[in-house]
Amino acid sequence: MSITKKPLLLSPVGSFESLHAAIRGGADAIYFGVEQLNMRTKSIPTITIDDIAEVADICKQNTIKVYLTLNTVVYDYDMQLARKIITECKIQGIDAVIASDFAVFEMCKSIGMPLHISTQANVSNIESVSFFAQMADVVVLARELTLKQVAHITSEIKRRDLCGVSGDLMKIETFVHGALCMAVSGKCYLSLHEKNASANRGACVQNCRRPYQVTDLETGNELLIDNEYIMSPKDLCTIEFVDELMDAGIDVFKIEGRSKSAEYVYTTTKSYREAIDAVIDGSYTQEKMQTWLSELDKVYNRGFWEGYFMGRKLGEWTKNPGSIATEKKIYLAKATKYYPNINVAEFLLETGTIRTGEELMIIGRNTGSDKIILEELIVNGVKQSEANKGDKITFPFPKPLKSNDKLYKIISDNG
Repeated sequence: MSITKKPLLLSPVGSFESLHAAIRGGADAIYFGVEQLNMRTKSIPTITIDDIAEVADICKQNTIKVYLTLNTVVYDYDMQLARKIITECKIQGIDAVIASDFAVFEMCKSIGMPLHISTQANVSNIESVSFFAQMADVVVLARELTLKQVAHITSEIKRRDLCGVSGDLMKIETFVHGALCMAVSGKCYLSLHEKNASANRGACVQNCRRPYQVTDLETGNELLIDNEYIMSPKDLCTIEFVDELMDAGIDVFKIEGRSKSAEYVYTTTKSYREAIDAVIDGSYTQEKMQTWLSELDKVYNRGFWEGYFMGRKLGEWTKNPGSIATEKKIYLAKATKYYPNINVAEFLLETGTIRTGEELMIIGRNTGSDKIILEELIVNGVKQSEANKGDKITFPFPKPLKSNDKLYKIISDNG
């Protein structure tokens, strides 16, 4: 198989830490949301309208594209905020707005703001793509399509010479990694019905991720579903068939995870960056796939499956309510000072114990996430091999840190 077309790698951003992690991981573009009009308002309230300019500036400095997601259900009382967000995106040079509401489409059109169609629009066929070509350049397909269906859509775009508003061929974007929802393209109402917290307004309480007991209303017999969370699918992972996704003509590979940590963003981005590049240069092998899978296992996941790409009728369900990552991080301290002349970081240990030889992670607003092995440790001014709560510690670290950057200890899943 000879593949020369390289897809754009699009990474999720829910904080400035994850923004820098995405850049370091090799993203070609990032997407983020602000205020209450994105699908992650409950979990990531850290980026605001006032931050759009800084996000845009960082992306421009690193020559990557930046998209803002505005894909919730939009009500009449949201219109003023939606216009404010879109106007600010236009002013700051955001590359596109990702949306699913026709009112938002019209707002973008009225000021010349480039538009991408969200997966929330559930686009599942070439005729829908053709319709949206009147107002957009990129369509994020429904997550429930098979690889064969995706390939048919991309081939039809070429056959019909189907162009978007920019005059270029329409581009197709699909999710390649991350959490999946039991509802079609994530449009779930379970949280709304039970908790009056709409998933379609970014307030999902994830009650689908819990165990349930089934009762026969005629007999009263109860059945506890054995070892499976029957409404909670495993996470999508396509790292073992990236070549087939590229061969299907997908233009944009999208990683899910705007509510995830900086280390998740860095690890997933780096793994898919390497996989895409390996397909292009002919070094995409089973051995490398296993290495990438091992890395992806280390960060938040509910177990992996290939999604609907291979024609599955039903999903694979998780056996645990939360993450089964093979590595976990334990919080230790916040940075108190950085000595740039000697490249040394200083922390006040707030909890736990730290020893030389252990693996550490530092997460910073301006640096993303970094792992190091602690080889040298100074405790309260004296070289030691161990430090405890209350100790002031210093150790070599090559990047400048800011006050309150966080220090963690990395442990395996068995402690």
